[in-house]
Amino acid sequence: MDTGDTAWMLIATAIVIFMHVPGLALFYGGLVSERNVVSTMMHSLASLLVVSVVWVLWGYSLTFGTDIGGMIGGLDYLGFTDVGEEAAFGTLTIPHYTFAIFQCAFAAITVAIISGGIAGRISFAAWMIFSAVWVTLVYAPMAHWVWGGGWLFKMGELDFAGGTVVHILSGVSAITAAIVIGPRFEHLKKDHAPHNIVLFLIGAATLWFGWFGFNAGSALASNGVTALAFATTHVAATAGGLGWLLIEWKLRKRPTLVGAATGAIAGLVGITPAAGFVTVPSALIIGVISAPICYFAIYFVKARFKYDDTLDAFGVHGIGGIWGAIATGIFATKDVNPAGNNGLLYGNPEQLLHQLVGVSTAILLAIVGTFTILKVISLFLPLRVSMDEELMGLDLSFHEESAYNTIQSVDVNTEVSKSS
Repeated sequence: MDTGDTAWMLIATAIVIFMHVPGLALFYGGLVSERNVVSTMMHSLASLLVVSVVWVLWGYSLTFGTDIGGMIGGLDYLGFTDVGEEAAFGTLTIPHYTFAIFQCAFAAITVAIISGGIAGRISFAAWMIFSAVWVTLVYAPMAHWVWGGGWLFKMGELDFAGGTVVHILSGVSAITAAIVIGPRFEHLKKDHAPHNIVLFLIGAATLWFGWFGFNAGSALASNGVTALAFATTHVAATAGGLGWLLIEWKLRKRPTLVGAATGAIAGLVGITPAAGFVTVPSALIIGVISAPICYFAIYFVKARFKYDDTLDAFGVHGIGGIWGAIATGIFATKDVNPAGNNGLLYGNPEQLLHQLVGVSTAILLAIVGTFTILKVISLFLPLRVSMDEELMGLDLSFHEESAYNTIQSVDVNTEVSKSS
């Protein structure tokens, strides 16, 4: 083992957890109405709690246990059996404990991203059950296929830090859940503006900071590839933010803080699968193209089909992840990372085909898995809250907590009458 690698990976793991809570919680919490701040943040926190326990008991083993037919990991590590302070798998230079918890943070934030598509209306009990089942039946198989020695890994698909495993899975699952559960009662009837842009920006900045641990940490060491992933991550984020700002300025005549920050997140999503496989100039291109692709998905596709993806999890993570995975097949080069493969621009068009197979697989698994899980859960308990609870806001109607002490309980019947 290497002490420098271990120190960096401990820091990266802590950064990714910090990226989850408070990062994603603040990011999502600032975007919703003041009636659903607590409930939205609770989705992020609850997913971290639930997924971490599932990960220790069986999730890690199903993902990184001994490969069974390229489809799933074995039961080697149930309850963290044989996960200790020794070098992980005998090949990495960091303790097995560190690797396992680093991967736990990835699994947890993937689940949390999904909550952005269904904020303000999903039952908390349904969300808790969904988190445990989804990470078992959707995330664990996909992560094994790509990172755990499964069939996509053997085929040669490249995903440095989670384009298919994290972003496509979560984004497509979010829109699937949004369609299954249905739109908010007031969807299309009123403007749903962010209630607190300051909280949102703090969350966005925390996510940006956390992405350095997310992407650079995926090198699983402290070396040149780590530095490359760090650099490409920052450059893609800035390119995405600037691209979104300019598009918004041109089309809407007003550059906005929410738009610029959203563009930066889109750039971060786009570079995630490619971070350790492409050059810095390529990262600039990937980031700047992420902006118009995700902008179009949010402001044109969503408007056309009128689905209620509350916080645009699909528009940013799903679409951005698809673009990033495809871009990896275009721009990847062994010049910067000999452990990867060359992409289309470097004489290997087959890599692009591998990436398309990975993208298609993630989309199909997310749709089928999420739809099936939610339908089964609905047989035993309601997937969404009642109309009265939704109109009051989940902070008071379910949690009996208010993000701001100026918000008082309301007359539900009066609110229903107004909305009607």
